[in-house]
Amino acid sequence: MTPHIEAKKGDIAEFVIMPGDPLRAKFIAENFLDNIVQYNSIRGMLGYTGYYKGRRISVQGSGMGVPSIGIYAYELYSFYDVQSIVRVGTAGGIASDIKIKDIVIAMGASTNSNFMRQYSLEGIFAPIASYKLLQAAVNYTKAQDIQVSIGNILTSDTFYGDYDEDVMKKWQKMGILAVEMEAAGLYATAARLNKQALAILTISDLVFKEESVSAQERQNSFTQMMNIALEI
Repeated sequence: MTPHIEAKKGDIAEFVIMPGDPLRAKFIAENFLDNIVQYNSIRGMLGYTGYYKGRRISVQGSGMGVPSIGIYAYELYSFYDVQSIVRVGTAGGIASDIKIKDIVIAMGASTNSNFMRQYSLEGIFAPIASYKLLQAAVNYTKAQDIQVSIGNILTSDTFYGDYDEDVMKKWQKMGILAVEMEAAGLYATAARLNKQALAILTISDLVFKEESVSAQERQNSFTQMMNIALEI
């Protein structure tokens, strides 16, 4: 048991799917997994273990932001022998050709977070996905003819940022596909602990347009990215 997860050793699978919303974790467990057992409810951050096509998988909510996912990923990797975490979440589209409900696979995660400063590196660390998981996701989507965008995203520490539109346009010019709040923290934690990580995102809104989906839809739909994560 850790300060944030009440599971016993062995309760959590080596492969974990991690949505930010704990209710999305519940949705995934109840709709995709068999023989589910809930192993965590501390702080309402629900966690479940079950089976998908005979394979043991866990689903764990992470909460919002780099600090929150950093805590849960660290504890899962360090204390529960988790080897791989795949984040499934929502993002705001930045690239001009990105549309609502598009799927983005984050090859890299640029960030405005200070999370990396803890490592005392003499330079700027570039958080990237684990190639093994990235390749598996790409192979599956190609085989199923699922259209995805693969590239760099932005992990931001702020949702309601005190900045103007020009800031996001600068990121757009650098080829950033979308913005979210967790992937860079997950990638850095995985790198530091020699583990595997990937983020698969569904576009829920567009940064430069007045288009978005409802909170209920974000919680209970976007099943295609969930299927990709499970099939990895």
